[in-house]
Amino acid sequence: MARYTGADCKLCRREGIKLFLKGDRCYSDKCAVERRPKPPGEGGRRRPRDSEYRVQLREKQRAKRVYGVLEAQFRNYYALATRQKGITGENLLRLLESRLDNVVYRLGFAASRDEARQLVRHGHFRVDGRRVDIPSYRVRPGEVISVGEKAKDFGVVKAAIISSAKVEVPGWLEVDVENLKGTVLSLPTRDQIDLPVREQLIVELYSK
Repeated sequence: MARYTGADCKLCRREGIKLFLKGDRCYSDKCAVERRPKPPGEGGRRRPRDSEYRVQLREKQRAKRVYGVLEAQFRNYYALATRQKGITGENLLRLLESRLDNVVYRLGFAASRDEARQLVRHGHFRVDGRRVDIPSYRVRPGEVISVGEKAKDFGVVKAAIISSAKVEVPGWLEVDVENLKGTVLSLPTRDQIDLPVREQLIVELYSK
């Protein structure tokens, strides 16, 4: 499957905000947004026109980059969100937030979503005791996500747990750090998703 392989820091600079794609680096003085806040490339020196389409596109790109999904996959999530009851924009964010790789990151078992995705792909996590190696697996309320026996000794997992101690776990999740497992208490509501995205603009973009 195709995947972005460029510099993550360029994505943050392009969006003009921290997307927290590099774990601890995003909290340090090495953060590219802090050091070089302008967008990358020659175009970053010019002030772009804030057209309606551009603003809507930036919101969509921001959401895609935060969760690390490509255009076709993002469109599939949007199509599914439109078929669900409720507000389409909130449904979309809820679907993205309930991805297994995102949940692993939110529980603090990985320093970033990219790292969580790699660990999941390698089969280092269990859902209700079953090995799941699909990052896009949608978690459900009541499911328990646990770290595999082998991965409990991984340095990246231990480092992520130490680092995540200063970050609050969302209210829709419950983490048991001692036993390296977490429980999905419910699906998240919009106020439980700390994402700097105006989802209504994404809906407007796809509705054209």
